[in-house]
Amino acid sequence: MMQVPEARDIAPRLATGAFILNSGLTKWGADQETADAVHGMACTAYPFLSKLPAEQFTRLLAASEIAVGGALLAPFVPTRLAGLALTGFAGGLVGLYLRLPGMREPGSLRPTQNGIPLAKDTWMLGIGLGFLAAPSSSRTRRCPIPFAARCARGRRHHCHR
Repeated sequence: MMQVPEARDIAPRLATGAFILNSGLTKWGADQETADAVHGMACTAYPFLSKLPAEQFTRLLAASEIAVGGALLAPFVPTRLAGLALTGFAGGLVGLYLRLPGMREPGSLRPTQNGIPLAKDTWMLGIGLGFLAAPSSSRTRRCPIPFAARCARGRRHHCHR
């Protein structure tokens, strides 16, 4: 049985998913100059990425964005699973913001003018964490009473009828 997202999750899933999917589709066909710029910025924050060629890194990043965006937009993907993907992806972007020089005011988390495009990724991290922390749907919540339990009148508990 397919479980659709809770009503409270639809708007943030649509907005965030569309944003990330668009970013991935845009990067998918990136030219060499764009790939070099994206790769260079990522390598500054995460030096181990310098082992990958710029085009390969940009293609992998684009595929990741397409996958995360698609997961958020697909109603059959559980919100917690989509939230896990979003949290991991956004965590990497927030790490980029925190590690790149010139993105923050000295000694502060406040962004510089150049840091605003990266600092705004914190909203995606917040949405992902919110999806992970949300209570389970009442339809999937387990009954706290064991299956064989009977009420005082000898009938099975209402969850087990």
